[in-house]
Amino acid sequence: MILALSPMDGVSDFPFRAINKKYGKMDIIFTEFANVEGICRSSSARILDHFDFNEAQRPFVAQIYGKTPNFFKQAAVLLCELGVNGVDINMGCPAPTVANHGSGAAIIKNPELAREIIKAVQDGIREWSEGLKLEDCPDISDLMVAGVAEKKKKFSLVDADRRKLPTVSVKTRIGYHNEEIETWLPHLIEMRLAAISLHGRTLKQGYSGKADWSVIGRAAAMLKKEDPSVVFLGNGDVLDYEEAEQKVEEYGVDGVLIGRSSFGKPFVFLPKQERERFFKEQNIFKVALEHAKLYEQTYPETEGYRFLPMRKHLAWYTKGIEQAAVIRSELVRSNSSLEVEQILKSHSLID
Repeated sequence: MILALSPMDGVSDFPFRAINKKYGKMDIIFTEFANVEGICRSSSARILDHFDFNEAQRPFVAQIYGKTPNFFKQAAVLLCELGVNGVDINMGCPAPTVANHGSGAAIIKNPELAREIIKAVQDGIREWSEGLKLEDCPDISDLMVAGVAEKKKKFSLVDADRRKLPTVSVKTRIGYHNEEIETWLPHLIEMRLAAISLHGRTLKQGYSGKADWSVIGRAAAMLKKEDPSVVFLGNGDVLDYEEAEQKVEEYGVDGVLIGRSSFGKPFVFLPKQERERFFKEQNIFKVALEHAKLYEQTYPETEGYRFLPMRKHLAWYTKGIEQAAVIRSELVRSNSSLEVEQILKSHSLID
């Protein structure tokens, strides 16, 4: 069974992934997505923060989204230069800011564009393997080239081996307005992807209602019949390791992505026996403090970052404890790991 940390916009940054990998020990990590139009047009290399990683986070899959095939191709070359293990194309985001512009789950309505985008990524990876340099990409600025070099230095990444190519995968949904897996999935299968991840909701549903795992099961059967070499991952409402096992057995998927259930709970990826050992050996609030410190180290104020995005993570760690509302209200106003430490100590949550 494959267990993966799902890509989540505004959540799956480097510190979050590092903490989940360290304590959850999942098999694969996906990043939050970055826009290919932004990569090719941005006047700031800050967009590359989405792809921060180190060797401890491998196998590491970077997710991108957009609607311009040529930009996807150049973004793929950039990710090859960073040395990622996989490039995942988002065709499933339901957010209006994404879908209303023809990206994310809106691509379900445009299978021809879907095929063009996948081919562009595959071509970018192939041409990089044949010697194409990032500097030769017409829409990748010198600033972005320098940003890639800086990221490799910051996270001690070795130069990528052009003989070891990243895989290409797609994350999508079961349909746009309604479930349409029989007409949508074949377009992806024909592109010879390494993996497909399927969220059991339509774009119209967003994250409401329940994920339809019966449709995911039908998709798994269809895929295994047409191309059993493709890794197929199900996604939607999976709470923990045991439920992931049940989904694999019942619906024939190769593995499961876990997303929102991991908020403040990196241990959900562990089997019950290992979870019990985790609670004996670890104080979850020491993990929260470690998370806050890692956030500061990765994104220091001296480089123009703010502590604000860390606050939601701190709130998630308090779920289910006594006086959670009081403690949470203090944590979401914190501005540094030192303040977090003082708050946790004041409530006797850490020594």
